[in-house]
Amino acid sequence: MTTPVTRRRVFYIPGYDPIHPRRYRELYRKEGAAQAGISGYELSLRPKTTKGPYGWHVTATMEGATADADVEVLVWSDIVRDSMSNSIPATYLQLVRTAWAYIGTGALWRLMRLRKGPVIAALYPVGFLLLQLVLGLAAGRIAGGALNWALGVLGAGLLAPWAGIAAGLAVLVAVLRWFRKKDGKFFAYYLMHDYSFSARSLGANPPALEARMAEFGEAIAAALAEDVDEVLVVGHSSGAHLAVSILADLIRARRVPADGPALSFLSLGQVVPMVSFLPRADRLRTDLRYLCQRGELTWIDVTAPGDGCAFALCDPVAVSGVAPEGKRWPLVVSAAFTQTLSPETWKALRWRFFRLHFQYLCAFDRVGDYDYFRITAGPLTLGARYEGRVPSKSRIEAAVSKYTSVTA
Repeated sequence: MTTPVTRRRVFYIPGYDPIHPRRYRELYRKEGAAQAGISGYELSLRPKTTKGPYGWHVTATMEGATADADVEVLVWSDIVRDSMSNSIPATYLQLVRTAWAYIGTGALWRLMRLRKGPVIAALYPVGFLLLQLVLGLAAGRIAGGALNWALGVLGAGLLAPWAGIAAGLAVLVAVLRWFRKKDGKFFAYYLMHDYSFSARSLGANPPALEARMAEFGEAIAAALAEDVDEVLVVGHSSGAHLAVSILADLIRARRVPADGPALSFLSLGQVVPMVSFLPRADRLRTDLRYLCQRGELTWIDVTAPGDGCAFALCDPVAVSGVAPEGKRWPLVVSAAFTQTLSPETWKALRWRFFRLHFQYLCAFDRVGDYDYFRITAGPLTLGARYEGRVPSKSRIEAAVSKYTSVTA
C-alpha cells in the first residue's frame, strides 16, 4: 500500500544560471496557477517555513488529498557569475579552450552520435562569436580603407596607414561591444561561458563548486532527518549532474536513513554527456555508476525530443559507458512536447529553444503523466507516481563515451 504524502521537502538545483533565484518562485507561481486551472486542482503559495536561503511553501489539493511542500532553491548563481568573464578578449580565449576541449579529446564527435540538438547548441556560440569577429574585422577594414582614401584626397597620405589601422581597430571594438551589449537576445556569450565552465577542467568540478555541493548535501541530509514523507531533489539541465554526485555522496556516507522519508530524484532536461564524455570527469562517471544501482532512492529522468538543449531520451548512465550489471536507474521517460502541448502552443514555442528548455517547469495544456506540480506538490511520492511506468521505447542506451574511467 502506498503511503500518501502530506509533507514534502523539495530541493531544486538550477542549471548554469546567473539570475537571482526569485525567478524560479515567480515561474512556479505563474505556471502552477495555469496548470491548476487546466487540470482542475488547487495550488497556493506562501512564504517559506524552512531555514533555507531561498524558497517558498506550497499547499495543494489534488487527487482527493491535501499536501504541503517546502521548496528550496539550492543557489550556485554566484559561482556562475564569477565564472562569466566581462572581457571580450577573455571570452574569445574561452572559445579557443572550449573548442579544443571537445574537439581535441574527440568528445564532440561522440556527442554528435547521440542528439544533434545540444551539439548544435554547443557549436552555436562558437560560430556566432566567430561571425561577430569576422563582421567586426570587415567593418574595420572598410572604415580604415575609407579613411585612407579620404586622407589621400586631402593630401595627408603619410598619415593614412596608421590612421586607417587605428580607425579599423576602433570600429572592430565598437562592433564587438555592440554584440556583447545585445547578448540578451543572442545568448552567444552566455552559452560560451556555460560550456566553458566544465570544459576548462575537462569535466572535473572546480573546488568552489565542490564546496557548494557539500553544503547542498548537508541541507538534503538535514531534511532526511525531519518528519516528512518525501525528500525530492530536482536537478534541471546541468543541475542534474550536480544532483547525481550530491546524492551519491549522501548514500555512500550512509546519511539516508532506512526508516526515513522516501528519497526521490527527478532529473529534467539533463545535459550529463556534455560533462561525462570529457576525460577528467571520473568523479561524475563514478557517481553515475554508483547511483544507478541504489535502492535508497527513486530516479526518474524526464526529457523531450522537442528540447534541443537537452540530450533527450539518452540514458545518462548507459551512454557514458558506465552501466553495470544490475542497473536500476534512471527510468527514462519523455515529456513528449508535441503531444502534451496543443498544436497552437507548440507552434508558438517550437523555435524558442531556451524557453522549451524550461518547459519541464511549466504548465502543459494537454498534460500527460508528467506534471511538475503534481510531482512537487501532490499526494504521491515520485516512485508511486511512476510505479509500473515503462521506459521510453526510443531511449538511447548505447555506450558512446570514449572515456569511461572511474575512481575506486
